[in-house]
Amino acid sequence: MTSTAVAPEVTAVQTVPSFVQGAWWAPAAAADGVPVRDASTGEVLAKVSTEGLDLAAVVDYGRTVGQRELGRLTFHQRALKLKELAQFLNGRREEFYEVSFKTGATKIDSMIDIDGGIGVLFTFGSKGRRELPNSQVVVDGPMEVLSKDGSFAGEHIYTRIPGVAAQINAFNFPVWGMLEKFAPAFLAGVPTIAKPATPSGYLAAAVVRAIVESGILPEGSLQLVSGPARTLLDALDYRDLMAFTGSASTANALKSHPNVVTGGVRFTSETDSLNAAILGPDAVPGTPEFDAFIKSVVTEMTVKAGQKCTSIRRTIVPQELVSDVVSAVGARINERVVLGDPRAEGVTMGALASLEQLADVRAAVHSMLDAGGELAYGTLDSPSVTRADGTVGVVEDGAFMSPLLLSWADAETQEVHSREAFGPVSSVIGYRHLDDAVRLAALGSGSLVATVCTNDPAIAQALVTGIAAHHGRVLMLNREDARTSTGHGSPVPHLVHGGPGRAGGGEELGGIRSVLHHMQRTAIQGSPNMLTAVTGVWHSGADRNFTLESEGVHPFRKSLGELRIGDAFRSELRQVTLEDITAFANTTGDTFYAHTNQEAAAANPFFPGIVAHGYLQLSWAAGLFVEPAPGPVLANYGLENLRFTTPLAAGDSFRVVLTAKKITPRETDEYGEVAWDAVLTNQHDETVATYDVLTLVAK
Repeated sequence: MTSTAVAPEVTAVQTVPSFVQGAWWAPAAAADGVPVRDASTGEVLAKVSTEGLDLAAVVDYGRTVGQRELGRLTFHQRALKLKELAQFLNGRREEFYEVSFKTGATKIDSMIDIDGGIGVLFTFGSKGRRELPNSQVVVDGPMEVLSKDGSFAGEHIYTRIPGVAAQINAFNFPVWGMLEKFAPAFLAGVPTIAKPATPSGYLAAAVVRAIVESGILPEGSLQLVSGPARTLLDALDYRDLMAFTGSASTANALKSHPNVVTGGVRFTSETDSLNAAILGPDAVPGTPEFDAFIKSVVTEMTVKAGQKCTSIRRTIVPQELVSDVVSAVGARINERVVLGDPRAEGVTMGALASLEQLADVRAAVHSMLDAGGELAYGTLDSPSVTRADGTVGVVEDGAFMSPLLLSWADAETQEVHSREAFGPVSSVIGYRHLDDAVRLAALGSGSLVATVCTNDPAIAQALVTGIAAHHGRVLMLNREDARTSTGHGSPVPHLVHGGPGRAGGGEELGGIRSVLHHMQRTAIQGSPNMLTAVTGVWHSGADRNFTLESEGVHPFRKSLGELRIGDAFRSELRQVTLEDITAFANTTGDTFYAHTNQEAAAANPFFPGIVAHGYLQLSWAAGLFVEPAPGPVLANYGLENLRFTTPLAAGDSFRVVLTAKKITPRETDEYGEVAWDAVLTNQHDETVATYDVLTLVAK
C-alpha cells in the first residue's frame, strides 16, 4: 500500500485524517468538525470531519485499483500478507496502547481490542493457507452428474464479489472491529472501506497509519474514512457489501436505503443485544460453577466499562438464588474493581467512551428504574475515581460511571427485556424452572450470545437446545472449562459472531465462512473438461494423460512444476487370493468373519463369501501405483473421501487408476500438496473403491 502524502499526526488542533485513493486526506483548515475528547479528562484531542470528501470516488478507487491489485494474488498469497501484517502490528502494540488509554480503555481492555484484532489477522492468515486452495476459486461440494453418459455436469463455485466491502464499525472496539471485518474481506480479495465511529476513530487511524507505513498491503485494498459517511450507500450497488456494527435504529435506517432495498447491496448488521447468562439450579453457592458465573457477570459488567455488544445484560438465575447472586456480584466488584483513569496504576475499569455515551446510559437506567427496576448495587451519582496522577476524586469532565446491578420484582417487565443500557449495567431476574429460564432468555428477541452455567449434562442439554435458535453463540460454563474458556463476551475468529432478531440477523467471523460472505456462489454447468478448466480441479470424466509402466514418465517421477492436472497412471490387474486374505487377517488380527469364515460370509447379504479387507485393498493399490525410487514425492499424508463400493472376493482381480486431481503449491516451502483421485475397479470394470491420496511433492 503506497501513500502520496505523509500522515499528519493527530493533535489537539488537527482533524483525524482519512486514507483514501492511496493518500492521506484532511478537509480544509476552515472546515467545521466534531470535537473528540479524552474519555477520562475531557481534553479535546482532535476534530472529525469529511467535509469535501468525494465518497463516490473512494468507492470507484476500491472497485478499480483495489480489485485489480488484490486480483493478482491467490488466497495463499493474501493469507501470507495477513500474517506479515499481524507480525508488523504486533511490534507496534505499545504505541497503540498509549492512544487507546485516551478512549477510556484499561490495559486489559486495550489488549482485548488491539491484541484481539491482530490475533484475527494471524488466524485468517493461518486458515487461509490451511483451508483454502492456492488459487482464486473455491469449489463448493461435489460434482453433480446431469447426463447419463457423464458428458454434462454441474457444481457450485465461489468467486469474489466485484465491488468493495464498506465496513461501518462501532466506537467500543476501534481496532478489533476494523480488523475482524477487514481480514476475511482481504482474504476473499475484496477491497475494504473502513469507517470507524467518531469517539474512538483516532485509534483506528493510528493503526491504519502503521499499516500504510508497513507497505505490506496491495494498493487500494484498505481505505479509511474518518468522519461522517452519510452518502456512502448512495455510491454502492449490487457489486458491493456493507457490514454494519452499531445501534438497531441506525441499522434499520441503512437497511431501508433504496440501494439496499432495490439496488442489491449486500447488507449485514450486528446491533443491540440483550445477552443473557443463565445459572443452572445445581450451581448453588459453594460450587465451582457459582463462582465461575459470578466472575463472568462482573467481568462482562466492567471490561470496556460494559461497552460491549456481547456484555451480559440479563443475569437469569433461580428465584431462590437471586439474593445470593446480588451479594456475590457486589462483593466481587468491591474486591476487584478500581474505577479511574486507565493511565493510573491499579485501575481496572476505565471511563465510558464519551460524555454523550454516559448520558445515554444514565437515561437508559432511569427508564429501567421508572419501569420497576431497583438498584441492587451501585449508584448513579458521579463516582469518585483515581486520576492519572494518583489522586482520588470526582472528575466532572470524565465519562465515569459506577457499575450497576438492577433487580426486578417482576421478571416479566418489558423494559428489562427490551432496553439496553450500553455500559457497566446488568439486571438480575429470577426464574422458577428450566422452561421459565428458556422463555425469559427468548424475551430478548434475539441475542448475540448466552451463557449456560451448570455441571449437570441434562440441564445443559435442556437449556442450550431451548435457547440456541434465539442466539448466535452459546457458551457452556462449568468447572471443567472455567479456567480455559475464552469467556462469554469474547468472540473468536474461528466461530460465528452475530445473532438473530434484534441482534441484527447478521453473521461475521466463523473462519472461512466469513470469507465466503464476500464471495458469490455460482452454479456452473458444462462438460467435465470445462469444469476442470474453470476450477483447476480434475473432474471425473475429464481428459487424462495416461502413463503406463512401460512408457513415459510415471506421474510420481514428476516434480510439482512438471506435474499437470489430469496426469494419470493405470496399473495392471492383480489377482486376489484366499492365501493373501488369510495372511492379512492373521498378521493384523482383523479376523472379522467376512474375511475368515466362508459360511458366515456367504450368509451376509453384502458378501458373496470370503472377501478381501478394505485396508488390504488400499495396501495392494499402493503397491500397484507407488514408484519406489526416491523422487519428487516426499510423503503420503493421508486419505480423504474413502468409500468401499463392491467387495473383492478370492479369485477376483482389480486395478487402480490414479489421476492428479488438485495441485496446491506452498508459497513459502519447496514443496506442495497433490491430491490424487484413486479408483479401484475389478475385472468387470465395476468400481471397488474410491478415495483421494494426499501427497507432498517437491517443487
